[in-house]
Parts: sequence; C-alpha cells; structure tokens
Amino acid sequence: MIMDKKEKLKKEIKDLEEKLKDREEALPAHSVRSHQILLIEELETSIEEKKNELTNLRKRKSNS
Repeated sequence: MIMDKKEKLKKEIKDLEEKLKDREEALPAHSVRSHQILLIEELETSIEEKKNELTNLRKRKSNS
C-alpha cells in the first residue's frame, strides 16, 4: 500500500512540475499579471506539499 501511495505521489509531483514549467514559460517578458504569479505560487506550494508527504512516507517505511 505504501508503494502505491509513493508511486502516486511521484506521478502527481511530475505532473505538477510539468504544469509549473508550462506556466513559467507562458509568462510574458513584461506586464506579468498577479493571477499568473498566484498560479505559479500555488503550483510550487502543491509540489512542496507532495514532496513532504513523499518524504514522510519514506521515513515511515524506513522506521518500520
């Protein structure tokens, strides 16, 4: 079960990182709008949360 959860988290992280890359590449050179920055920040937060969750799963497994 933990392996399934880990694989799911890895996939979610990869998907979120791809979305983040796309959003960053779509930013205009000038006149960036606040909603564009907010979307990027939300993606970065989601990625960080998923990575923390994955780390916690790994720690639990190694402590078992």
